[in-house]
Amino acid sequence: MMQTLDILQSAHRNTIDSRMELLDLKEQQIPGSVHYVIRRYSAPTFLSTEDKGMLVYHYSKNQPEENFFELRFCITGNKYCAEKNCSACAASPNNNCKSTDAIDVFSFHFSANFLYQFVHNVKLTNRKDEVLAFKHPYSFHKLFPVCNRKRMVLDALLNNSFSGALENIYLNAKVHEVLLYSIECLIEEKEEGFACKFLEEESGRDRIYKAREVLLEHIGNPITIKELSRKVAINECYLKKGFKEIFGTTIFDFYQQQRMEHAKYLLYEKSLSVTDVSDLLGYSSISHFSAAFKKHTGLKPCELLK
Repeated sequence: MMQTLDILQSAHRNTIDSRMELLDLKEQQIPGSVHYVIRRYSAPTFLSTEDKGMLVYHYSKNQPEENFFELRFCITGNKYCAEKNCSACAASPNNNCKSTDAIDVFSFHFSANFLYQFVHNVKLTNRKDEVLAFKHPYSFHKLFPVCNRKRMVLDALLNNSFSGALENIYLNAKVHEVLLYSIECLIEEKEEGFACKFLEEESGRDRIYKAREVLLEHIGNPITIKELSRKVAINECYLKKGFKEIFGTTIFDFYQQQRMEHAKYLLYEKSLSVTDVSDLLGYSSISHFSAAFKKHTGLKPCELLK
């Protein structure tokens, strides 16, 4: 009988039980970015499993270029339909419904170079920071439960109405959320409640989430924090503190990360010129864009051109 651990390990090696039919596959591999694979399988009757996540930390002192950090998830209870998004279907399930029960397996592979952008100017004070900076000297893996926050992000990766460039922007933001919420399992659980008291109200949290949506909508049209605070009706101080508490990063760093990830997509997947990408992302000059890209990715924009 196949268990969660078997699925998490075998999916990485592409050796899932042959009785589990592959229904859908989504993959993206852009140099210097996150390599992710989402596989959707039919859920067989012999399966005995539960929602689970696995964190894999691979460290090699002698071959640092081989270092990587990986997140894997096995999620049950979803429906798959080739014709429409079942979660958004208004019709009640009936004999004409072509949906099937699914096992969803996610893999997110983060290279050391990619993670460097988060830790290059951070004082390493706990195991979480050491792992992201590849300063922890031993490889390990760890299983962890899938909380509601992780489940909602993973569901959003499966079910969204975006396509093309907008889907890429959306997925990049969600992958960063998966990383944020999963890395918390390396440190002691936070005390319940929020440091920012206004976040205890749902309306306060909604404003912070809305701020992130606005930032993503302005990938090619930079917006100031003052303008952002007006759009979400919250003062600048609360906005900055609340954003950092919920998303674990500053507004500026989040915005830059998303712009650079989208730049990789435009250069590598869409084969746009450096000039065109610079213009689309709202940079005043190619040199400013190239410098920002190099700082955040460790690569020159021209290195991603096919």
